[in-house]
Amino acid sequence: MIAVGQFFFRFRNAIFPIAMLLAVLLASPHYSFGRHTTDLWVDLLGIAVILAGQALRILTIGYEYIRRGGREGRVYANELVQGGVFAHCRNPLYLGNILMVAGFLVVIGTGWLIAVGLPLVILVYRAIVAAEEDYLSHQFGAAYAAYCGRVNRWLPDWKGFAESVGPMRFNWQRVVVKEYGTFFASLTALLVIQVWTRFGEEGVAERDWIWIAGVVCLLCGGYLAARTLKKQRLLHG
Repeated sequence: MIAVGQFFFRFRNAIFPIAMLLAVLLASPHYSFGRHTTDLWVDLLGIAVILAGQALRILTIGYEYIRRGGREGRVYANELVQGGVFAHCRNPLYLGNILMVAGFLVVIGTGWLIAVGLPLVILVYRAIVAAEEDYLSHQFGAAYAAYCGRVNRWLPDWKGFAESVGPMRFNWQRVVVKEYGTFFASLTALLVIQVWTRFGEEGVAERDWIWIAGVVCLLCGGYLAARTLKKQRLLHG
């Protein structure tokens, strides 16, 4: 499991976008249960799950960011982060990712894809976490063992959360710097899925391209604005 996790950790930034693209391509565009109204409610459920995952990521990054991005494709951490949301869940960012992927699978609305895709995503993240835990246990020893003893791996225990973050300042600038790519990629994916479904069921009318073009312009404009602020170091993450 550790070896598998090291592999997925190294290529995780490429694996998941490719996997989601394949999921959209493999799933025939259709309305859930063959009805537009039903599909709308299913989409709202999926979007709610996506928002829950995104909110968890924002909450985590805003209070205390964990620099565990790896070094030369390998697991690496320069310190053992235990504050903020990490005081209540050891892997909140990964949990947020799992929720977001689950939400997208619901929005796509193909039963077999949910049944196959979600367990695979959970397995991949479980392997990545196994690789990280192996590294952290060797790197931080007793301190990490004590941390694992009091904080759940996956299920957050929110008891005492207000006290944990009370002395801390929520860093919105860091959220924008670290999360704008994920946020705009999620919005783009939702747009693609909606257009794909509409095109497969009804075709896209000429008037539809107007709002599609408008949304694309807003997405591109927002992304470029956030990226410019980051590159110009006008935001401090």
